[in-house]
Amino acid sequence: MTSETQTLRGLIEKRGAHLKVEGEITACAATRDNSRFAFTTGEGDVVVVHREDQLTPEAWNTYAVHDGPALCLSADTLPDCFLTGGDDGRLCRLDPSGEIEELGKGRRWVEHITTYVDAKSAVIAAAAGKNVELRDATGRTVTRTLEHPTTVGGIVFDPKGKRIAVSHYNGVSVWFTQSKDGKPRQLEWKGSHLDIAMHPAGDAVVTAMQDNDLHGWRLADGHNMRMSGYPTKVRSLSFSKNGKWLATSGADIVVMWPFFGGGPMGKPPMELPGAGGALCTRVAFHPEQEVVAAGFADGTVVMMEPSTQRVLPVSLGKAGAITALAYSPDGCTLGFGTEEGVIGVVDLAAA
Repeated sequence: MTSETQTLRGLIEKRGAHLKVEGEITACAATRDNSRFAFTTGEGDVVVVHREDQLTPEAWNTYAVHDGPALCLSADTLPDCFLTGGDDGRLCRLDPSGEIEELGKGRRWVEHITTYVDAKSAVIAAAAGKNVELRDATGRTVTRTLEHPTTVGGIVFDPKGKRIAVSHYNGVSVWFTQSKDGKPRQLEWKGSHLDIAMHPAGDAVVTAMQDNDLHGWRLADGHNMRMSGYPTKVRSLSFSKNGKWLATSGADIVVMWPFFGGGPMGKPPMELPGAGGALCTRVAFHPEQEVVAAGFADGTVVMMEPSTQRVLPVSLGKAGAITALAYSPDGCTLGFGTEEGVIGVVDLAAA
């Protein structure tokens, strides 16, 4: 960590804290039990913030996990641990004591990790190159390897963990997670498909494309949905908990596609306020409320309520473009990170 700090205004002044570290922040996430928040860096480090210390940056811990950039981060299947992947080909678990366990190592970068947990089962998915490995709850056993024609762009489980959707060139492959073999359902659309999101009801999947568009499929019948008009590539997608809205980056406002009343096809998107012309770079819906957080290229972070379009400034200041943004599962903590290595945590419990 460095002693250099930025002057940030907004909610973070009263209810948050921030710190500058070495390297770009590549991802952020909270543990399933909400006890800790983590940030991965381009230097391969993981910065961990315990909830009881979230307003005390001197108490935040940094662990050297990867040899080279840490590329992805996820809450683990274990309630108080994190999973990370790096360009060193390693899939790692970081426990509360700071112990690092290497769960796997390959020749390809580990670029995507996601997990699913319910009362009966747990599964870890990690993507490297063209393949997605499904692992058991321990993370130590690969139960199945899903192979794709090109490099994986994104992965997401459906709400019940029965299927996993994988984006890649020319479309999406949808696999049944419990099947030991069998081929995936192919959702085809020409072009490069990157980030991916699943509707909370499990009835639609949407991808961000290389050519500044979104593409979606209705899973009941495979009907295509195209959402276009962006000035730049969309790098962040987030559905509201009730599935009513899909928030996206990629413009100088927050673009909100309606997934109700027959939308999004034939329906114009709602446009929530921006940050003075700066591009929106990250979006994240609150896990319980219809409130969306948005980060911008000038370092601005805001929270907005679609129904009223009220805006709450979370962080204002020249901290670098927002590259990571996430809520804790209980919605009581919002974390963000920037390309200049600034990490911020805001306590929303009494906001």
